Amino acid sequence: MKKILRAGAACLFANLVGAMTMSVTAHAGGPGDTKYPIVLVHGLSGFDSAAGIDYFYGIESAMEATGAEVYAAQVTAFEDNYVRGEELLDYVEDVLAVTGASKVNLVGHSQGGMTARYVSGVRPDLVASVTSVGTPHFGSDTADLVASVPEPFQGIAADVVNGVGDIIAFLSGDSGQDQDALASLLALSSAGAAQFNADFPDGLRQGACQEAPWYNANYSWSRWIWPNWQKDYSVNDGAHKVNGVRYYSWTGIYEPLNDSNIFDLADGPLAIAWLTHDDENDGLVERCSSHLGMVIRDDYTLNHLDEVNQTLGLTDWWASDPVAPYVQHAQRLKSAGL
Repeated sequence: MKKILRAGAACLFANLVGAMTMSVTAHAGGPGDTKYPIVLVHGLSGFDSAAGIDYFYGIESAMEATGAEVYAAQVTAFEDNYVRGEELLDYVEDVLAVTGASKVNLVGHSQGGMTARYVSGVRPDLVASVTSVGTPHFGSDTADLVASVPEPFQGIAADVVNGVGDIIAFLSGDSGQDQDALASLLALSSAGAAQFNADFPDGLRQGACQEAPWYNANYSWSRWIWPNWQKDYSVNDGAHKVNGVRYYSWTGIYEPLNDSNIFDLADGPLAIAWLTHDDENDGLVERCSSHLGMVIRDDYTLNHLDEVNQTLGLTDWWASDPVAPYVQHAQRLKSAGL
């Protein structure tokens, strides 16, 4: 009966929000069966399964297998955080209308983390938690470099990227969306991030970025015989809870010579972008820019696209499992009563 009811809800949801993607699970009561639905929010140039390949490749199904009810939002591929945020708010309201839930858990990758922060800032009553993955909360050196290009060249580049965005929107069933590559670029720059943070400061790290110290997590009598060395990522935590909303974050770091997959065509451009940063980064976002709320980790061996299991799950042989943090996080949210 539950499957039938959910199938009916899926039909209703499709009528309400067109081509936006909804995923549900039949594993109620599992370790990841959260109190509130999870909404995944894509970053720059994001797309959904209407294009044939999920942006969060294999992640939705993996979370669903633990019992989570997962939805994938589709907002404009190239726009600023405010426009995307309003679109996400509309999507969240549709999810709540269909599910009957009072809140959602937002999980955003890259610019999607800032988009999620907009919603929690303007409607905290609708959001149980915000989790960012590889999000440039304090800006990106890559965006700063591109933003410094002389105006005529910016316009040409923006026209090209807007064209790409139109193609993505068409494939995703959202061809009515207007793309603004320059607005998205400026939103991810240090100046754009600072402006956005002034409006939406909740959960951000305060003070300078620190290196996570090591500590021995074995507190028993055998701690010096069998030490359990772990990193204390909490030194870069922001406020864990603001206005009733819990905040979490994680990200990866990337060394092109050591962490690339020769079959992944995206690794080449990311390796070039990696050179634009002074600090440890995932190819597009610095480790120190990613901190929000409870920092789960800021050093997974993952580049910016690996963080969402792209391209097609191709990662370096020795890379961290990109899907596992999402599965573990669904369980974390459930344990927190979210």
